Amino acid sequence: MAAVDLQGVTKSYDGKTTVIHGIDLDIRHGEFVVFVGPSGCGKSTLLRMIAGLEPISGGEVRIEGRRVNELPPRHRDIAMVFQDYALYPHKTLFDNMAFGLRLRKTSETEIQRRVMDAARLLRIDHMLDRRPAALSGGQRQRVAIGRAIVREPKVFLFDEPLSNLDAQLRNEMRSEIKRLHQRLGATIIYVTHDQVEAMTLADRIAVLQGGHKMQYDTPDAIYNRPAALFVAGFTGAPAMNLCDCTWVHDHDHGGQADLGGVRVAVLPELAARAATTATLKFGVRPENIALVPVTPQDQAVPAEVQLLEPLGAETLVTLRIGRADMVARCPASFRERPGTAVTAYLRAPQLHLFDAASGMAL
Repeated sequence: MAAVDLQGVTKSYDGKTTVIHGIDLDIRHGEFVVFVGPSGCGKSTLLRMIAGLEPISGGEVRIEGRRVNELPPRHRDIAMVFQDYALYPHKTLFDNMAFGLRLRKTSETEIQRRVMDAARLLRIDHMLDRRPAALSGGQRQRVAIGRAIVREPKVFLFDEPLSNLDAQLRNEMRSEIKRLHQRLGATIIYVTHDQVEAMTLADRIAVLQGGHKMQYDTPDAIYNRPAALFVAGFTGAPAMNLCDCTWVHDHDHGGQADLGGVRVAVLPELAARAATTATLKFGVRPENIALVPVTPQDQAVPAEVQLLEPLGAETLVTLRIGRADMVARCPASFRERPGTAVTAYLRAPQLHLFDAASGMAL
């Protein structure tokens, strides 16, 4: 295990256009950190810079306290698992997993021990004499992970390892990787564009957009206390409801967010900042809109049913509240028809306001 520190890391391919903008990250011993963001946000580039596969334009990368900017990948004591498995088709699974150890002149006795230990851990010890063509995608990915494990590196790097798998296999392999981390206690840095993977796997998540770090925090904080509009809209399925609003001063409440004829009170600390912000966005997660009151703090607002999307265990209901359409998570039994007037209840402690100009949370 090893800690990894990034200090002001930047990347430019041509010396003019910056694609990674001064990233600072501290990754602790044994921590599982996920880089998440849309395609082109710089997450794989950042991972490759840590691995030594891309040169660093500025800043420092330290592994276990040692600066590694100029070190080649083989001297950084890391192991990387790629999206495309990168297995040798003519070699058996055993030989694929042993290949890197043989290049390092590891003894055959030690190779045998490490490969068998990793294979048992990944439940592929009964197929080590097979070749990759005989395996499913999930089994091939296990071999690729096993090849990394036998290296016994300080840091594991995963670059979208599940993106080539179907939905069911992705779910299975996600659980395998989570269990693997619990057993090995290894430092893992994992790249994905799938925010569900990020939320379920990570101890901490770095959300990236356009080469910028938008937020670096626990999954709970990322989801419930997003630092920026982008983070709020990227996480969650469905994502947070976001709409334009205006701030209205009144003597009774100090001020309320007006969603287009429907006014909502927010926490006092948000109200104080909202009063001085020129343009605002209002946000609320679907599970924080209910059609029956749940807590004494719930605020009743008039709404109209627009659309129902039954999902079996629940129904997603699109409601028109003021001028905004918002999605609410409702019981599967909800059957009101579109056009029906209902009362929606918003949970005050879970309401968010953002500065529309900067995109940052108030």
